Amino acid sequence: MQDTSLVTFEDAAKRIRSGAALSIAGEEQLLRELPRGKWIGGTIPYFMARNGGCKTKSRLMVAELTQCESVAFKHYPVESLGELMRDAPENGWSLIIMPYGGKAHEQFAVNCRDDAQAFLKPVVGWIAGIDLDLLGKITPKVVFGPTGEVLSDGAVAAHGTLADGKLALIEVINIFEPDRLDCVRFPSVGFKANQCTVNGKPTTVAAFLKERGNVDGKLPLVGDFSGTYGNAAIQAVNTDTGEVGFYAPVFPDVDYYLAKPVANYVTEFHKHIAPVENEDVLFSCNCAVNYLYGELEGKKLGRIEGPVTFGEIGYQLLSQTMVAMRIC
Repeated sequence: MQDTSLVTFEDAAKRIRSGAALSIAGEEQLLRELPRGKWIGGTIPYFMARNGGCKTKSRLMVAELTQCESVAFKHYPVESLGELMRDAPENGWSLIIMPYGGKAHEQFAVNCRDDAQAFLKPVVGWIAGIDLDLLGKITPKVVFGPTGEVLSDGAVAAHGTLADGKLALIEVINIFEPDRLDCVRFPSVGFKANQCTVNGKPTTVAAFLKERGNVDGKLPLVGDFSGTYGNAAIQAVNTDTGEVGFYAPVFPDVDYYLAKPVANYVTEFHKHIAPVENEDVLFSCNCAVNYLYGELEGKKLGRIEGPVTFGEIGYQLLSQTMVAMRIC
């Protein structure tokens, strides 16, 4: 079962002092005051906890990185980000955290698919965020526990080595499916797009979303990545300029479709996570867009706990999904 819980500052500090290897999520000031130790952290006040989704600035979500022979911690400045995949253990996993809106976030998202090692080793993680009411006023941070450094860019990582016979598996839980009505293609990769083609005809992305009744952006675009679906959650729609911002980049070689509407997020998540929640889940996270549009505050999603994030990592950057890593 998963060894993750929403705890007090005192309990989190006690776990650090015990020498446990940890991943911690919470308010920046709390993370700053934690003792140095074997941990990495990121800012966020939203969580999927044992009693349901919640927002709190007084508690921390702590995941114990157990079932490993060893866990190594490393900080990657933006210029060293390419080393991350090479440092990942041959038999194990890597858990990484990056702050939203930084260069590391953008570079990882755009370049990961071109890394020859990107899908050879299990890499999971999340994008640190902030209180949505404070957008534009403060910046997300990550914390490298061994030194106590608080960083507004780059990545922090935990690399776990497993014993022989053990295996890390990453589960990407996506409750959205493409409606297959209109095929959208983009001319270039990026977190923003203005021009696109819809069924081969040029238009703007905002015009397409307006025509399809999705100006509020609640439904993501779903890309068909050779049979695997990946979402581009919509951040903002500007009907005056035609530009649309996304929480994950769109790519020029991928067919995108508007997602089918989801009647009930909780019901759909329960259907999708049922095979996973009784396994040995080491880490999980869910998207802030799901939390917001699915009205998940106070609602349980099985027994899986974790931070609510500004982006999920399951080999590559994802959005409007839930990601879980289990050990088998």
